Amino acid sequence: MNASVLLARWNGLPGREKMLVAATAAVVAAVLLWLIALGPALGVLRSADEQHRTLDAQLQHMRGLQQQAQALQSQPKQSHDDAVRRLELSVRQRLGTTARTTVTGDRVSITLTGTPADALAQWVTQARVDARALPSEARLSRNTAGLWEGTLVLSLPPR
Repeated sequence: MNASVLLARWNGLPGREKMLVAATAAVVAAVLLWLIALGPALGVLRSADEQHRTLDAQLQHMRGLQQQAQALQSQPKQSHDDAVRRLELSVRQRLGTTARTTVTGDRVSITLTGTPADALAQWVTQARVDARALPSEARLSRNTAGLWEGTLVLSLPPR
């Protein structure tokens, strides 16, 4: 239909029907305005505080990681033997009798038998910082008591 036909129909409508059509058009326009512009904007505004808190927490975490990386970079170079000694000492201190160490070149295998999760997590962090050892392989499983068993292979810094 072209505009002249629509205009002719509009002019042919009684005043009451014109008012109903105009009111319907206004309601449809208001709904579309809400769905397209106002609703999404208000949703973003409502979630802005939560997103801000989440992003602040992520930023703090990243700054912590940055400080940790800078601290690791500022540490003096250590010999391979010193790294092995520090690693073995940390195994004895943190994991006790639940772990056994085997050194082969630049790789250290740790065999775990019944190691608590929190002790293992703390030890991996300490090994990374003190001996600069990085996990390269892990074959771990949880036993029925919820303790870790298996083998963890760490790579030491090159000689």
